[in-house]
Amino acid sequence: MTVATPELLTRFDVSGPRYTSYPTADRFVEAFGENDYVLALKQRHLGSAAKAMPLSIYVHIPFCESLCYYCACNKIITKHHDRADVYLRYLSREIDLHTAHCGTGQIVSQLHLGGGTPTFLSDDGLRELMDMLRRSFTLVSGGEYSIEVDPRTVDAGRLKVLAELGFNRLSFGVQDFDPDVQKAVHRIQPAEQVFALVESARTIGFDSINVDLIYGLPKQTPESFDRTLEQIKELRPDRIALYAYAHLPERFKPQRRIVWADLPMGSAKVSMLSRSLDALTDAGYVYVGMDHFALPEDALAVAKRQGRLHRNFQGYSTQPDCDLIGLGVSAIGRVGATYSQNAKTLEDYYDRLNQGHLPIVRGLALSRDDLVRRAVIMAIMCQGALNIESVEQSWLIDFRQYFARELEQLVEMEQQGLVALKPDGVEVTSMGWYFVRGIAMVFDRYLQSDRNRARFSRII
Repeated sequence: MTVATPELLTRFDVSGPRYTSYPTADRFVEAFGENDYVLALKQRHLGSAAKAMPLSIYVHIPFCESLCYYCACNKIITKHHDRADVYLRYLSREIDLHTAHCGTGQIVSQLHLGGGTPTFLSDDGLRELMDMLRRSFTLVSGGEYSIEVDPRTVDAGRLKVLAELGFNRLSFGVQDFDPDVQKAVHRIQPAEQVFALVESARTIGFDSINVDLIYGLPKQTPESFDRTLEQIKELRPDRIALYAYAHLPERFKPQRRIVWADLPMGSAKVSMLSRSLDALTDAGYVYVGMDHFALPEDALAVAKRQGRLHRNFQGYSTQPDCDLIGLGVSAIGRVGATYSQNAKTLEDYYDRLNQGHLPIVRGLALSRDDLVRRAVIMAIMCQGALNIESVEQSWLIDFRQYFARELEQLVEMEQQGLVALKPDGVEVTSMGWYFVRGIAMVFDRYLQSDRNRARFSRII
């Protein structure tokens, strides 16, 4: 695969969505509430989807013992682990309310625990949570069952417990191995600790091990990040998620603790990304798309080769495009042609459940245009190709007329070598995969009509 040049990376360093959904979550409205969500659940239960299509479940665990300054997640900093016991009781209520509307025993092929820090829960707490889920849903063999792990909160013994509970994929938050960077973001974790945990995870037999990295953090330089990449190549995880740090202190209070002068300049960030692409592809990793790399034999890389890649609120997935139940404070779900989000504060989340209500506070019922554009954007993001006839037959539109303005914008991208415009469709080039987020933005009706992109992170 052709590696992107620093010049091209600089040209496309603009703000834009990550397209874990379309329309994006900033378009959700409070007019969509619990009744709309319940209707979607009931329609799923009464329709054929409940039997034909498996569910995906996301559970948000908001608690962390310490604050990472770069973090933009919905989290609660506390050392009082008894708060997790209370939270589990409310999760149980939320699960019961779901099954009251969509029935028990629905098939689940994908489960992800995110946060916060899911491993903030004790072993008994994790057992309780998994027991709850298995009482209400059917977790099938061969599914993807993943959990985000803070290396500072686990040891080999805890990893064995995770395997016993059915988790087959781990995601370790590393971000950077450099001690100065770790100190600047208030997250100290020696490389030796991560190496030992990954070795233990391999011995236990987890199907896939992911490592998260972030470039653009304070105190980082292209040279210091090169050293982290060398250690990552030695660690050789099955998957790597390489994210750009988005410094938005006006939105995320913890980021105000970061010294602005310590942040690398834009040119240094571009250099880090360019050198990372070189290093990881030279090490044999497949660029799956938008931040994600995988070894050729990993299921994610295989899915991309076979055209089976999908995308949901957790990112790229090998599982079929399916409904997603979001559980916990701030969790986002997708059922049918709707998106929904739970209350963002623990107080509001608890209060709504105390009243016997699902904690939905906002969402969106998708229009026909939303559905058409979602199909197009996800085809670009996952398959890197659009087949015009397929879109026309699925949605009964004249593609070239419907997307005339968008096709005009793609002409310039073709001249830059990012896409190939063909009589039967659009294909993302090997170079274009590095800018697939920017290509997808062309088809975003909301973004094209609203040029205020400050709420989004930069795509590089």
